[in-house]
Amino acid sequence: MTRLIRYEPLTGRLDGLFDEFFRPAFAWDGATAPRETAPIRFDVRETPETYVVAAELPGVTRENIHVEIEGNEVTISAETQRADEQKDGEKWLRVERHYGKAERRFALPQEVDDTRAAAKFADGVLELTLPKKAPVTGRKLQVQ
Repeated sequence: MTRLIRYEPLTGRLDGLFDEFFRPAFAWDGATAPRETAPIRFDVRETPETYVVAAELPGVTRENIHVEIEGNEVTISAETQRADEQKDGEKWLRVERHYGKAERRFALPQEVDDTRAAAKFADGVLELTLPKKAPVTGRKLQVQ
């Protein structure tokens, strides 16, 4: 006896899509709003002399950004804060903006000269200019 099996790959996906579309809006109150942290997203470009890092830090103030360089490892940390300004008679209907602490650590192919590194922050983007350290070359000793 041969048994037929139905193959319907889109059924579950479409059901989920329509369920999400027609679900009622969920109401948050200020006390139970989720505290989430968005990941720090960044791009790294390399030139012959430097690495240039552009990191997105929306809603962060300059004072709440910290950068640490150790050898070829870079750590970017930031904190966004939100003042809960809920007035009488108001309630949160949707909370999607992230706030809290975020940190991202990554390694570069070559060590960075931290004494010449520079950082600037404008329009929610942190730009790091990280000069490469000159490679240490060995020295031949003459034996006498």
